[in-house]
Order: sequence, then structure tokens, then C-alpha cells
Amino acid sequence: MKSPLLENERFVQIAAPLFVGVVFLLLWEAVVRATGTPVYILPGPVDIGKAFVEDWGVLFHSLLMTLKVTLMAFAISVVLGTAASLLFVQSRWIEVSLFPYAVLMQVTPIVAIAPLIIIWVDDTTWALTVCAVIIAIFPIISNTTLGLRSVDPNLLSMFRMYRTGRLQQLIRLRIPSALPYFFGGMRISTGLALIGAVVAEFVAGTGGTQAGLAYLILQSGYNLDIPRMFAALGLITLTGITLFALMVWLSDRVLRNWHESALKVEQ
Repeated sequence: MKSPLLENERFVQIAAPLFVGVVFLLLWEAVVRATGTPVYILPGPVDIGKAFVEDWGVLFHSLLMTLKVTLMAFAISVVLGTAASLLFVQSRWIEVSLFPYAVLMQVTPIVAIAPLIIIWVDDTTWALTVCAVIIAIFPIISNTTLGLRSVDPNLLSMFRMYRTGRLQQLIRLRIPSALPYFFGGMRISTGLALIGAVVAEFVAGTGGTQAGLAYLILQSGYNLDIPRMFAALGLITLTGITLFALMVWLSDRVLRNWHESALKVEQ
């Protein structure tokens, strides 16, 4: 049975940010109306809400295109990043030799190389996905590698004392120890995959049936349809929050019954 204190804490965690958000929107609307700011400069929340309802068909189609690239990039980042981490943990020499290239991908501005990727990759969707993967993969590699390395030395010594092989150590010791780090990397990677997809769309400027939310923002700016621009921007933000919340939920589901990082929340 859940304690009333825990339920109150969760209620506050949800209600407090919502309250602040509602107050901010009310102040925003009041300032816009009081100053008479034109809609094409700064629309109020009411105007943005109207644009959200009126243009929902276009917004939803663009959301699906952006979400498709985001989820593809995230899935590829998880698979490749985890595989790279498992390879790194096998040998320090492998990690020292290859990890700097993962750092190199992280620090290279995607805006600078996205035009090249779009030229090299014929399919636009896959070109955008590659750009998003370059941004999203590093947290998976970094966090998972750190988790695989951060095992209890006493447990590792016990495994070695019983002469367990590398595979048994990996499955029974390193992977369970790395799961909190892995899920932490996934939380970061979801947001970066969305950012990568949006940035790549800005650079590519793809229109037509493959137009995502970023292209819709560009198009709305050219047409001075600022309420629709804010509606698309708000939809990107809501998508990022939703993806992050899903990763938090998944992490809690996997870890809450056995790992101390999740058990502390329910004390």
C-alpha cells in the first residue's frame, strides 16, 4: 500500500510545474493584450491555441514525419551505442583506440556536416536519420561504457575467484550494474535525437509529403504565420517532454523492484 506522503509528493511534483505553466501563460496573454502587440510579432496563447486547432491536420502530419526520424535515430543509437560499449569493455586498448572518435562525432557541429550527409545519402529520410544518430549516439556510448566499468570490485573478484568467463561476468554482473547508467543515457538520447531530427530538417529544407515540423516552422516564418510557428514549436516541445517521460517510466518499471537508485524513491 502506498503511503500518503509519497502520494502527496507525486501530486506536488505534477501540480507545481503545471501551476507555474498556467500562471506564465496567463501573464503572457495579459501582457500581449495590454501592450497591443501585433500577432505577427508575438501572438498570445489564445491565438496559438486557435492556430493549433485550425492547422491540426498539417501539424499532425508534420509531427509524424519528425517523430519517424526521431524514433529511427533513437533506435539505431541505442543498438549501435550499446554494441560499441560492449566492445569497449572487452579491452582497454579497444576503448582507448575508438572512444576518441565517438567524442569527435559529439563535438562536430551537425550543421556543418549535414549538407554533406544529405548529398551523400539519396533518401531524404535516411539522411535526416543519420544526422540525428550522430547527435544522439554519444550519451548511450558514454553512459553505458561507464556503467559497464562501474562494477563492485569485490563482486568482480568473487566472479574471478570462481573462474567465471567473460560472458558470465558480462551477463550476470556488468550489465545489471550498467542498467541505471544505460537508462540515464537513453533519457538524454531521446531529446538529442529529436534535436538532431529538427536541425537536420532545417538544413535540408525538405518540403512536400516529407515536410516535418522544422520545415513547417520555416514556412510559417516566411509567410508571417507566427501563431502556427509557435504551435509547431510547442508541439516539438511537448514531443520532447513526452519522450523523456516515457524513458523515465521505462527506467522506473525495470529498476524499481531491485535497484537501489529506484528503491530510494519509494522509501
